[in-house]
Amino acid sequence: MSVIDVHRPHALDKEHARQAAEALAQDLSSQFDVDYQWEGDQLKFKRSGVKGQLDISPTDLHIHLELGMLLRPFKSRIEQEIHSQLDQIIKA
Repeated sequence: MSVIDVHRPHALDKEHARQAAEALAQDLSSQFDVDYQWEGDQLKFKRSGVKGQLDISPTDLHIHLELGMLLRPFKSRIEQEIHSQLDQIIKA
């Protein structure tokens, strides 16, 4: 199992942090065919070969994904896309 673990500090209010998380989830969903759903302030990701979550705190977005063997070769691309999306949506 290969793990992607990203922490990104933010200064967003709860509503904007949730919107940022939703935007990231929509992008990952369209690019990597990942299903997601909200459970409180936690966004759960799942598809064959990947599972994880995005936790929203008042000062931090924390993304934790576990990639199965088939998606392991895409780890750097997925992680790069997460960082890129976070850069765009947190600064917006």
